[in-house]
Amino acid sequence: MSNPLLEVIGTKYPILQGAMGGVAYHQLVAAVSEAGGLGIIASAGMDKETLHEEIRKTRELTDKPFGVNLMLMSPNIADMIEVIAEEKVPVVTTGAGNPKPVIEPLHQAGCKVIPVVATARQAAKMEAAGVDAVVCEGNEAGGHIGTVATMTLTRAVSKAVKIPVVTAGGVADGHGLAAAFALGASGAQLGTVLVASEEAPIADNYKEATVSAQENSTFEMAREIGSPIRLLQTKGSDHLQEIIDNGGGREDFEPVSLELLVKGAKGDTENGTVTIGQIAGVVEEVRPVKEILDSMIEEADQVISSLSIL
Repeated sequence: MSNPLLEVIGTKYPILQGAMGGVAYHQLVAAVSEAGGLGIIASAGMDKETLHEEIRKTRELTDKPFGVNLMLMSPNIADMIEVIAEEKVPVVTTGAGNPKPVIEPLHQAGCKVIPVVATARQAAKMEAAGVDAVVCEGNEAGGHIGTVATMTLTRAVSKAVKIPVVTAGGVADGHGLAAAFALGASGAQLGTVLVASEEAPIADNYKEATVSAQENSTFEMAREIGSPIRLLQTKGSDHLQEIIDNGGGREDFEPVSLELLVKGAKGDTENGTVTIGQIAGVVEEVRPVKEILDSMIEEADQVISSLSIL
């Protein structure tokens, strides 16, 4: 049976790499694409030249498809789209804003457009607007999140739309991928498990914090200001909470959040932040990206073939 997601993203495996700020740079992006998935550059906080450079460095390491993520609340979104068009990036994922205004210009540039959604209603609106697929990200994911758990959200979204659905939040192995397929998804987006990859260009102690975490180690904050995020408890997360407690809004929170995320990724996991998902409790070791993806596909196939409980 053909997988409709593969027709959209042009990869060997129906796996996307999440656009994790401070993590999703060319080293990881290229490794994921080389391994058969779709690597995605996190453009948040970049200027035009930095994005150009990341795209070119990625192409030096792989000739496979990859994408760029756009945070739509970014003030330089028009510049980012210009770079994507110039560089002929094949796939764009979007978050943190309404993607409707950017769908047409991205399509005109030859890009497939895949927004991240948090509800089935959002997914249906995006399908009507002409996007090529949707990522439905559940509450257990790391980083910015919605309110609905992945299992419920995946099924609701897959019933609401006919375009390919990608599950995000709570997938770290073949069992999770098989579950996503069973719920109607055509693939999965991975984040936390790729933080714990050899190729992730982050400090070793950030990776160790990920593999040491349990399924109940993370917590959610900042929903009251419209910027919900899941992360580990650190001095960095305490600082973010102080911003909220002092009356700060999303516009105050987000720049500091990105700054602390990068600080954590560079190794200061005490004063920075570690934005990982609940599935960290399943991630037991740091492995090469190719091993992570190959074993996930093999295990998913075995799980699906062996299901005989009914």
